[in-house]
Amino acid sequence: MRVVGVSFKDKGRIYYFSPNQLDLKNGDNVIVETERGEQYGQVKNGIIDLDNDKIKSALKPVIRIATEEDNKVHEKNIKDASKALIKCRKIVEKQKLNMYVVDANYTFDRDQLLFYFLSDNRVDFRSLAKELASLYKTRIELRQIGVRDKAKEIGGIGPCGLQLCCSKFLNDFDTVSINMAKNQNIALNPNKINGICGRLLCCLKYEDDCYTECRKDMPKIGSKVNTVKGEGIVKSVDILKRKYVAEVKNVGDVEVNLDE
Repeated sequence: MRVVGVSFKDKGRIYYFSPNQLDLKNGDNVIVETERGEQYGQVKNGIIDLDNDKIKSALKPVIRIATEEDNKVHEKNIKDASKALIKCRKIVEKQKLNMYVVDANYTFDRDQLLFYFLSDNRVDFRSLAKELASLYKTRIELRQIGVRDKAKEIGGIGPCGLQLCCSKFLNDFDTVSINMAKNQNIALNPNKINGICGRLLCCLKYEDDCYTECRKDMPKIGSKVNTVKGEGIVKSVDILKRKYVAEVKNVGDVEVNLDE
């Protein structure tokens, strides 16, 4: 199926739409139809063919390539959303709600004003939504986000000394588990395996498949193995080289290469 990838924010998630017979290329600003109404976005993946099984819902169409007037409307929406963000934070402070409002966005047609917030607990924001609706005369939605989303929004430098992957190029957050760190023989020290968001490093996912493949047939440290020098106990393993060292009684250390 012919699709085009569109993002609504810099380094934001890419959503797929029907090109609607338009000649679209990377960098084009477009107006698209979404479940929330019309949205202004930018083409990140030009027209491509995508397998139908990768499309999880009916494709909405690209309505048109953005005009100069559309660009002006979008710029005004950004300015008004910034003002609404400041106002919302003041109301939150006045109502003493345990939440921090991170961002605000208007849909292109201004049919909805969406606020993103952080909180450690569930928040009863009904009074906040009511006051915002009376101020802005549009549909209000408040959406709780996680600390990984906040890190992506704010940006920063990771423990590797480079710009955060989430703010630089990651469009979606993959599931990261502690087993990935164990799989790579990384010390389970929170200071080593957690990012600045406090969650497990996204990069643990990058090489996990490689380590899983290299681990095939590799014994665990402490397990008994048979070597050419006799039975021994595994002392250490080198996953990527697919080697391990076993201690054999009356012989000493014996290195075993599984690929030889």
